[in-house]
Amino acid sequence: MDNSVISLIEKLAKSHSLELFEYRELIEKRTPESAELLAEYAVKARREIYGNSVFTRGLIEIGNYCKNDCLYCGIRRSNAACERYRLSEEEILSCADEGYSLGFRTFVLQGGEDAFFSDEVMCGIIRKIKAAHPDCAVTLSLGERSFESYKALREAGADRYLLRHETASKAHYERLHPPEMSFENRMKCLEELRSLGYRVGCGFMVGSPFQTARELAEDLKFIERFKPDMCGIGPFIPHRDTPFRGEPPGTLELTCFLLSIIRLIYPPILLPATTALGTIADNGRELGILAGANVVMPNLSPVSVRKKYELYDNKVCTGEESAQCRGCLEARMKSIGYEIVTDIGDIRFPSPQAGKNRQEKQIGGTIKSRID
Repeated sequence: MDNSVISLIEKLAKSHSLELFEYRELIEKRTPESAELLAEYAVKARREIYGNSVFTRGLIEIGNYCKNDCLYCGIRRSNAACERYRLSEEEILSCADEGYSLGFRTFVLQGGEDAFFSDEVMCGIIRKIKAAHPDCAVTLSLGERSFESYKALREAGADRYLLRHETASKAHYERLHPPEMSFENRMKCLEELRSLGYRVGCGFMVGSPFQTARELAEDLKFIERFKPDMCGIGPFIPHRDTPFRGEPPGTLELTCFLLSIIRLIYPPILLPATTALGTIADNGRELGILAGANVVMPNLSPVSVRKKYELYDNKVCTGEESAQCRGCLEARMKSIGYEIVTDIGDIRFPSPQAGKNRQEKQIGGTIKSRID
């Protein structure tokens, strides 16, 4: 292994920061040996905070209508082959009730950007979930909304919000999205979510079209500055009914490499081993955990709609009942020496002071500070 790469890994493990060109060099010079060393440091950093615990989030895919036309996404509005659906309030609450009985203490309500799920509708659902299960967290992943909308949802009881930034490069963002979508607005939404007191998650695709080591380095530098509570990354997997249908997928190897780097950038982060990892390789989620991840997200959606929420081809677990998803992942985690815990799974900090004095640096050019 190149001595300069060893030095970069040791610097990252100690200081939790590299220069942009150093992140790029680390990616471009990666080898199986450097990946192994990174993973060793990442697992050590995670164990110091979380031990061998793996947190679960019960994923409820509430609908696949979307006003956006992102070039990579299977539920884009231009996809006439997509069989659309929306879950009713009763169905969503039933999924949460079943999830609670299975040991889930966080529910992720995910869907496309759909005006049907207005503030009134979503606030009612959130309040009912929280009333039925006051010891649980509600996470939303519903895309870009207004500040007033985010505020209303927060006041109704939403605890967390996941909004993938997709790429920290404006030029790259514009190659993945239609002209009416704005990189600046995506970053503004992340800033607004944080200002409202949400636990905020962002994330990006690994190996998306036009992505180079430079764009990935920018993503890592963004994570370093923003310090999200959660970061979801997974390999790009093309969907047959999108303009990127013929593009090569991202790799398990690079995704795991980046998971290790992100853990070292911000050791307390909640880092999922995503469904996309499990789709690209049968043992992908296990390898994600071994690279530094500590969250898995089994699907609680009704089996009848799971194949319809297809962001990319060949998504795993579309035919399993909720209990099967939970049991399967529990066995998989045990097989590599980890334990799924019944826990709300909030971010933890190495010391109380670290949590109280987090400082937010740049988000799209602004500087803000945040007290948790």
